[in-house]
Amino acid sequence: MKREFAVIGLGRFGGSICYELSKEGMNVLAIDISEDKVNEFKNIASHAVIADSTDEATLKELGITNFDHVIVAIGDNIQASILTTVILSELGVNKITVKANNDYHAKIVNKIGAHHVVHPERDMGKRIAHSIISNNILDYLELSEDHSIVEVKASDKMIGKSLVDLDIRANYGCNVVAIRQGSDINVSPRADEILQEHDVLIVIGSDRDISRFEKELVIEDD
Repeated sequence: MKREFAVIGLGRFGGSICYELSKEGMNVLAIDISEDKVNEFKNIASHAVIADSTDEATLKELGITNFDHVIVAIGDNIQASILTTVILSELGVNKITVKANNDYHAKIVNKIGAHHVVHPERDMGKRIAHSIISNNILDYLELSEDHSIVEVKASDKMIGKSLVDLDIRANYGCNVVAIRQGSDINVSPRADEILQEHDVLIVIGSDRDISRFEKELVIEDD
């Protein structure tokens, strides 16, 4: 059975979420106060409606409580984002994800009923910062305030050595959860796995430990 999603706010972030969910074959209700924005998504989302999400009666009329997950992606209007989150929470929506513009906004929506808060600009900033530190750092994903997962190319310091030789867990407190070799992914690799050129390691750990791991093993001197 297809899951039902509602995306409130069709700016860059909300529009991207709406597009990707629709592409994956999900039922998506796209909501925005702007007619132009709604018209953009009429042929992308399952349904697209012009509506003020700060009006409780309107959300009830749209059957918002029938959706498995509602994403509040309202852009610059923090007040509208907060009011919408309050209404969704009071109506008993199963899962509410809110885009936060700053830490203060995040703190408020967390307190008033958001189940998950995302910081797309901050998170993207982190990913880009890590990727420009070294060509060997391919991707960086924040899992929580203190823990992340990083995708790194095997550096010259790693190639030809086994995981037990490098002892990443003991030396850096990080765990290698998988190794990507071309199109194959080796999940939970053996300790005697020898790293080859072009291997990609998927590593999880605290931000502090990952930073040390990157500095000592991943980043190569020019």
